[in-house]
Amino acid sequence: MTQRGLPAAPDETLPHPEPHRAVVLVVGVVATVAFVVLRFVVALGGHDPLPIDVWWHDLMVSTLTQVGVMIAWVPAIVGGTIGMIVIGILVVAIFWWQRRRWDAVTLALAIIVVVAIGAPMAAVIARVRPADSLAESVATSFPSGHTAVAATMAVTLGLLLRRWYVWLLGVVWVLFMMWSRTYLHAHWLSDVVAGMLEGVAVATLVWSAVQAFRIRRAMSSSSPSS
Repeated sequence: MTQRGLPAAPDETLPHPEPHRAVVLVVGVVATVAFVVLRFVVALGGHDPLPIDVWWHDLMVSTLTQVGVMIAWVPAIVGGTIGMIVIGILVVAIFWWQRRRWDAVTLALAIIVVVAIGAPMAAVIARVRPADSLAESVATSFPSGHTAVAATMAVTLGLLLRRWYVWLLGVVWVLFMMWSRTYLHAHWLSDVVAGMLEGVAVATLVWSAVQAFRIRRAMSSSSPSS
């Protein structure tokens, strides 16, 4: 109950119904499996670029222009380490200020998890990025960290805000990032696809875990004491 008849704060509302959470959880599991499969495909190829990687890379080289490079640098800079830290902190702060504490925790946790997984994974897999990279000097490229963080932010915000235009903007942003990273020759196509799958998996599984915790906590607090 709320005091003096005031409406419940956003964090006091019940989480999504069970069918919705089940769909999100299934998407997370499928994305995880797809990522693992792609990882093994890359490993079986000796971490060399796949045929589709070579085809896409040649296409990006053949369409390279100065204007295109300038446009491609926009998501590369905004979605870089510093840019995403600033944006992430800002959005988390807004959620916290709006008393959407669970949303703030979910987004912060999702970003932390995807960064904690992606950076060590790239070093362990040690796939070499294209030799003609215009954007990165670090050798390792699988998965694309820029794309993983972009997908994590997009999917998490879509699940939290539940607006069609948030999903639309998120899809556009992730596709823009994927194009940017390959247009600047910073990643192979399979790198950015892996980053997208990683981001979707992390966002959906973290969101599902937080929702499950909220439901369990709500049930515990509402159950009569013995």
